[in-house]
Amino acid sequence: MMRKIVCFLVMFWGMAMPLWAVNKGDVGAAESMLRRLIPDCADMFQFKKVNSKEDFFRIESSADSKILISGNNANSMAVGLNYYLKYYCLTTVSWYADQSVEMPEVLPQIPSPVEVKARVERRFFLNYCTFGYSMAFWDWKDWQRFIDWMALNGVNMPLAITGQEAVWYKVWKDMGLKSQEILSYFTGPVYLPWHRMANIDSWNGPLPMEWLEKQTKLQQQILSRERELNMKPVLPAFNGHVPAALKRVYPDADIQSLGNWAGFTDEYHCSFLSPEEPLFATIQKKFLKEQERLFGTDHIYGVDPFNEVEPPSWEPDYLKKVSSNLYHTLLNADSKAEWLQMTWMFYFDKKKWTTPRVEAFLKGVPVNRLSLLDYHCEKVELWKETDCFYGQPYIWCYLGNFGGNTSLVGSVKDSGDRLEKALSEGGNNLKGIGSTLEGLDVIQFPYEYILEKAWSIGKDNQTWVNALADRHAGEVSQPVREAWNLLFNDIYVQVSKTAGILPNYRPVMGSNCDNVNIEYCNKKLLQVWEGLLQASDLKRDALQLDVISVGRQLLGNYFLTVKNEFDRMYKTGDLLALRMRALEMREILNDIDKLTSFHNYTSLHKWIDMARMYSDDEAIQDYYEKNARSLITTWGGILNDYASRTWAGLIGGYYSVRWEMYIDAVVRSVENGQEFNQKILDDALDKFESDWVDSKTKPERKMEGELQAFARYLLSKYETRLR
Repeated sequence: MMRKIVCFLVMFWGMAMPLWAVNKGDVGAAESMLRRLIPDCADMFQFKKVNSKEDFFRIESSADSKILISGNNANSMAVGLNYYLKYYCLTTVSWYADQSVEMPEVLPQIPSPVEVKARVERRFFLNYCTFGYSMAFWDWKDWQRFIDWMALNGVNMPLAITGQEAVWYKVWKDMGLKSQEILSYFTGPVYLPWHRMANIDSWNGPLPMEWLEKQTKLQQQILSRERELNMKPVLPAFNGHVPAALKRVYPDADIQSLGNWAGFTDEYHCSFLSPEEPLFATIQKKFLKEQERLFGTDHIYGVDPFNEVEPPSWEPDYLKKVSSNLYHTLLNADSKAEWLQMTWMFYFDKKKWTTPRVEAFLKGVPVNRLSLLDYHCEKVELWKETDCFYGQPYIWCYLGNFGGNTSLVGSVKDSGDRLEKALSEGGNNLKGIGSTLEGLDVIQFPYEYILEKAWSIGKDNQTWVNALADRHAGEVSQPVREAWNLLFNDIYVQVSKTAGILPNYRPVMGSNCDNVNIEYCNKKLLQVWEGLLQASDLKRDALQLDVISVGRQLLGNYFLTVKNEFDRMYKTGDLLALRMRALEMREILNDIDKLTSFHNYTSLHKWIDMARMYSDDEAIQDYYEKNARSLITTWGGILNDYASRTWAGLIGGYYSVRWEMYIDAVVRSVENGQEFNQKILDDALDKFESDWVDSKTKPERKMEGELQAFARYLLSKYETRLR
């Protein structure tokens, strides 16, 4: 059977249509995007290409009352279309495929032409992790909308790492490895980002062959569309990460373990081939040649050799030699190659990545052939600490989300101020603006805010936030405007971090996860919820997500208060008060579960369904579901609860069960006059979590009635307690 599958894959590689070569022309590409997004209005728009060395768009009403959008390419025209949709039609385009674009009955005319230029050449988007935390089981429908969203927001340099395992399979097979060695080297599908970054091998594998086949076709579709919309996708290249089994074929090669990552045991550690080895250049050339055959190339390659792991040596001369040799393997395989490197490793291990070491690594590559992603600028702007990366071009990036966590975090306003300062003081080698978010299942406004700053739109924060509120509500609503101004100025003030609400974390007596700490008053968030719920209706999808996101955060913050009181009652031995707090904790958990049931993207069932629908084979469906369950709960290593999500079904079927176990154990200990034993509880939690990951019980949704009515009921129920 395996031989037949391999033969089919080889035939598929050989016969695959080179979709990346298709080009409709800029006007045709813009028209096609318009028909995908708002087909009923397609005849009311007209696109025009204008020659220009700079990215720009112009929007105006034509003599026949059509909306005329001009630009130097389809990407610029897309930004122009989005400008019109946002500021004239009061509508938001979701990055989710199943959310329609809500349009006014009559298209507003443009009183006078608006012309806007790009402030930076490059607009980057995505993170390796996003391909696991959000996109692992996306099909073409999902990708098609997302690529349109990126174009509307001016992204022209997306990370494009889908499908690379098919390339690697071919390379490793050609080099003498067996099929099972290769497939077992790959992790499970949701963990591939960390495999690609050389963090872990084999975890939750082996990868099914059908995954490789499906992802190959999907990547061809992705790249074809991205290039059609004037994007230059960042494809992967060889970073030195090799299967440990390669040592069997090349016993004399300098292959070393990269050591521990996130508490994973030795069998999951990655192996690194020294770039000084002639074999390194051979692998690089094989990989890039096969990748170009399948996917084409735009000559920009993401290469990240030491992400969150230690290099074999910290000597500056060694680090310079590694980067120099690695770059030359790229150059030898592609004379136009440009290396794109994320700088997260310099931030993650700042004590070891000293200034001399960073400088040595960066100066091992000629200027302008290595570009850097300043990865987490809302917290640390490395351009300030590295003399603007010693002249290498760089892109200022806002991260904004870790682990796909669903909390309201991200210092958006401050990040905007930082970005403006970088644009004026960051040197001529600041070439772009981007976002490196880890997960998508959050309110998308921070990323739209940052990406819009790549264009000379020039709206101040007050104007921008009011316009955002109007398009979320679908009308000018003063209460919604006031709510969003509170969100922007008072709630989205925390620097992005791994963050969730306490219900999403393992219960511990007398202690709480640091990730739940907030830097604002919960009464302020109550005011936000009150304002949002004064909207005339919640028909707009964006406003529904606002109401759910704020409500779950508000109740989650309050749960922390009640849990602390519960712990205090345990210490005083007040059994009656303890039981009352236990009842309230259960009540809050149940209400959060019901509130989040009102939207697909705040519900566990959507995530599980996507995983299972990715295959027609029941055994593989079970395998994909286990991967999906594992990532958002136990993860692996020391990362339990890292990817916590406040989702319906996950609250009710997983988090609430853990809290019930905690509550019951604490109450029982007081009833029996015994000391609470955390170790016994932790052992029981270990078993429950493992069993839940292995289970296939369909998640339950507790949706009752209509969102606005239920949210208003919750507001009346809790507002006295929250004031």
